[in-house]
Amino acid sequence: MRSHTLAIALSVATAARLGAQNFDTVQVRTTPLARGVYMLAGAGGNMGLAVGDDAVFLIDDEYAPLTPKIRAAIAAITPKPVRFLLNTHWHFDHTGGNKDHGDAGTLIIAHDNVRKRLQTGQLIEALNQTVPPAPAGALPVITFNDTVTFWINGDTVTAFHVPPAHTDGDAIIFFRAANVVHMGDVFVSDGFPFVDLSSGGTVRGFIGAAERVLRVINASTKVIPGHGPLADKARLQAFHDMLLVMVDRMQKEIAAKHTVEQVLASKITADYDASWTNRRERFLRILYQELSRK
Repeated sequence: MRSHTLAIALSVATAARLGAQNFDTVQVRTTPLARGVYMLAGAGGNMGLAVGDDAVFLIDDEYAPLTPKIRAAIAAITPKPVRFLLNTHWHFDHTGGNKDHGDAGTLIIAHDNVRKRLQTGQLIEALNQTVPPAPAGALPVITFNDTVTFWINGDTVTAFHVPPAHTDGDAIIFFRAANVVHMGDVFVSDGFPFVDLSSGGTVRGFIGAAERVLRVINASTKVIPGHGPLADKARLQAFHDMLLVMVDRMQKEIAAKHTVEQVLASKITADYDASWTNRRERFLRILYQELSRK
């Protein structure tokens, strides 16, 4: 009980420092995407849910205080417990409920680096945020290096690791029959991305991951972003193209020996600000930092 209380306290404290809304007011919204496949959204990273004869499969779990609401949303669809939980990466707004689910017997799966970072605790430099080690019950019990495939609910569900993008442990999950892909924070549909350099992330990894997914999806694919509204191939293509342009522009700014403050004042993103409305300044500062590295 003590470790459970600690996990909740850490999650609440972290969320509060990041300005998250009061968890009491959060509603978990369910969006059907295909037969037995849903997107759940509350506070934190968007979740994916697959329900069928074989198992209940959950992707990410937001913050620990939201576990009862997430369970209620799932119970409105199926009485079955969650059998598999896959973390798209290690960040607390995607893994905060891990211990609750692990304690209930759910098998937690993630890339090797997710377990390593959860186990040791991390500093998210860009947020000036120190995240302590996760409780043992919150750690993935099955990890993979490259890909893992689930043959469940009449679908072939493949999770694959991509080179460092948002972090060094990112996984993208593709439901082939349902034609749904969950991209975690490797794609955000509501603004500029967060490249967590201190967790091994790189902006070029975002571009490469988007290119890999764009090659295997079509105009009908439902694309679940880590944050923001449900998207499609066209929105992912726009995200990819924007990043290519911003890398080119920033490289030219750095070559001209402009400071990051000069870049911020230059309105370098002006033609994208209406479509990508969040995290502009943080993205530019991180992009400048990354591309300035020798």
